[in-house]
Amino acid sequence: MRILVLGTGYVGLVSGTCFAELGHDVICVDNDANKINSLRQGQIPFFEPGLPELVTKNIQSYKLKFSNTLDDLNNCDIVFLAVGTPPRENGQADLVYVYKAVEEIAQKMNKYLLIVTKSTVPVGTGKKIKKIIQKHYSGKFDIASCPEFLSEGTAVKDFMNPNRIVIGTENDEARQILLQIHEKLECPKVLANIETAEMIKYAANAFLATKISFINEIANVCESIGADIEKVREGIGHDKRIGHHFLNAGIGYGGSCFPKDVRALHHISGQNGYQFQLLRSVIEVNNHQRWLFYKKIKHVFPDLENKTIAIWGLSYKPNTDDIRESIALDLIEKLYDDGTKIKVYDPQAMQNAQKLLGARVNYCFSPEYCAEGADALIIMTEWDEFKNFDLLKLKSIMKQPIIFDGRNIYNKEQLQNLNFQYHSVGR
Repeated sequence: MRILVLGTGYVGLVSGTCFAELGHDVICVDNDANKINSLRQGQIPFFEPGLPELVTKNIQSYKLKFSNTLDDLNNCDIVFLAVGTPPRENGQADLVYVYKAVEEIAQKMNKYLLIVTKSTVPVGTGKKIKKIIQKHYSGKFDIASCPEFLSEGTAVKDFMNPNRIVIGTENDEARQILLQIHEKLECPKVLANIETAEMIKYAANAFLATKISFINEIANVCESIGADIEKVREGIGHDKRIGHHFLNAGIGYGGSCFPKDVRALHHISGQNGYQFQLLRSVIEVNNHQRWLFYKKIKHVFPDLENKTIAIWGLSYKPNTDDIRESIALDLIEKLYDDGTKIKVYDPQAMQNAQKLLGARVNYCFSPEYCAEGADALIIMTEWDEFKNFDLLKLKSIMKQPIIFDGRNIYNKEQLQNLNFQYHSVGR
């Protein structure tokens, strides 16, 4: 089929490229001309394993094209909306880019199109999109919702080997088109109305965020009673009703999805007369968790003035350069305000972090150089590079062998046997 993907951010570029890999003819559209020119050369604006190779492959096979105009709109069968939905201060999703994109489409379309939201949007957005199109176009069209479930760092795998595909439509014709476009992907297809599909995306992210906040609350209790959160996680994770996924205690969740989507669902609930108390607690626990961790640092260093602190990890999770809602950045701001000398290293996120942190920190070219001469090391992201670092070497280069592990990547007993002063979460 002929597909137009509007938006070449994370969701749009991954989705468009993978649709091309499935054999469809895809054109990805973005109004940023410089970005489009870079993409035509196979240059990816963010780090995602496996994506550059797939983009290049499909450009060369002429299955994937890029444009900064909607000139090819009426040569396509389906339009996927993959533009940003950033959060407002009150937590509500800002749909200005979605509605602007829909209006541009409506003004240019002159034939039947199936217009599908791939971006995460509040329940009821599909109906509003339909009304916008009807203001400008009197012909036949359909709208649908097909939310994405991509994890940064494994997005290509997630798209090509999904555990489910959610299709929300108003009629059978639109449903059959979306089933056809995904027919090569063997997985359960959840067929629903548009409102239900929109809700499934929010519910999924809210539940995963809830698991993270829950295990962090359990970790905090473990610390006060002498229990080990890692063994607790193992013990409850073997229960198939619970599972091990998203039960890693630490400093909380960040990124471009969980914080935004949880706040948005909480706002949606309030707007419709229901106070979602559990989600409010999930948000509060996550916000509080990072500062409990900071209290551990302040307990060891009541006066941080002129102390040299090394930070390993700036991205909100490994295998991405995404620093949106990164807890590491919040921690660095606090350390800076307390007069700390800060050294930082991340395998991928240094350039993005520098745009926000400026000259307030010392950017290091390796984890070794970052830790050298440090009074303490703080681990904020669980990159394999950090997990596999030579601990004896680490001890020899630090001024003081003190580690604050916000992701529990090391064995506590091993660190203690090496005479590190080791502080983790829930152990």
